[in-house]
Amino acid sequence: MSTFDPKIVAFCCDQSGYVAADMAGALKLNFPKNVEIVRVPCAGRIETIYLLKALEKGADGVLIFACYEENCQFLRGNLRARGRLSYAHRMLEKIGLEKERLEICHLATNSGVRLAEALQRKSEQLKKLGPNPAKI
Repeated sequence: MSTFDPKIVAFCCDQSGYVAADMAGALKLNFPKNVEIVRVPCAGRIETIYLLKALEKGADGVLIFACYEENCQFLRGNLRARGRLSYAHRMLEKIGLEKERLEICHLATNSGVRLAEALQRKSEQLKKLGPNPAKI
């Protein structure tokens, strides 16, 4: 029997998530096998279509790593990201996909361990959900 290793796309804010991912790499922390890091200038720049396209193109799950609300360099970027995630959740429910496939995680720049733990937790959650039925 083959083991299912979920593919995770991690959108990382340049001001927090990407720095934390870099720290996790420097600390040689274990990531799940199939993680694709996508660096974005701000989580608020991630349009809903990018979240859905990631699932359509083969991701089993998507994580957005954003700044804490009070620490966003662009003031409201993480709030915009959360709103778009909420909209994407409603769209997924309408087409019969689990909204748990999309998630946001707030981090500080020194949160490499927390980022690695979030990816591991998401991987375990996706293993229980199974492969994304919507990928083409």
